Amino acid sequence: MVEADAVSVTGPRRIVCLTEEPTEVLYALGEQDRIVGISGFTVRPPAARKEKPKVSAFTSAKIGEILKLQPDFVIGFSDIQAEIAGELIRHGVEVWISNHRSVDGILDYIRRLGAMVGAADRVNAWADELQRGLQAIEAESAKLPRRPKVYFEEWDEPPITGIRWVAELVRIAGGDDIFPERAAESLAKARILEDPDEVVRRAPDIILGSWCGKKFRPEKVAARPGWDAIPAVRDGELHEIKSPLILQPGPAALTDGVREIAAIIRRWADKNQ
Repeated sequence: MVEADAVSVTGPRRIVCLTEEPTEVLYALGEQDRIVGISGFTVRPPAARKEKPKVSAFTSAKIGEILKLQPDFVIGFSDIQAEIAGELIRHGVEVWISNHRSVDGILDYIRRLGAMVGAADRVNAWADELQRGLQAIEAESAKLPRRPKVYFEEWDEPPITGIRWVAELVRIAGGDDIFPERAAESLAKARILEDPDEVVRRAPDIILGSWCGKKFRPEKVAARPGWDAIPAVRDGELHEIKSPLILQPGPAALTDGVREIAAIIRRWADKNQ
């Protein structure tokens, strides 16, 4: 938590957050009083769910409820929320849709959001701290005797591989994403595996699952035809990373998310020296 300074309020005063990451950032900066509405998927911080009205999902929003809140700024993420943004803009609402997809992009997003609410010094100090944390994890992972090959699955039907910031965090944590060429694709449809047997051929040592909005089922993954030949399946290395920890391009992924991946990789390395 970043302690707020006793300064006059600058920037937007009535903010609606259509995704979780701006909510987490603003709470961490002590600027939560600016938030008047949040995403229904918000779980971080827990206080937000208790204190703020839920006015959106990810691909839909209660436009009428948002307008009743009289926001002077709405924050969303990615092309998937373009229609929500467009409708709000047509009602005269100022909207910021960020489209960051990398670890550096997340850090820059955090800095920009903090600056918008007059907390540039605090947010820059915090972002520097987050960066040092990632550097420490990367330095520790460099000592591992072996780097595992990692398959990250964002969805199961159809299988969708991990987005860029996930692949980067896997690398920082000591592993190598087996679909780096797909991680570079910003749109989920470009990361759909047309041939799931490609996972078998690339033979990951670890499978990480984070099915957005539902529980990862390792037994279902292990039962896929031919997947019993994959080292990760053979050795029982199928692990869930809860989606709020890794699929939101915000502070959670750079802290609890990457630490959880690093712990899984470290345990694998200890068993496979």
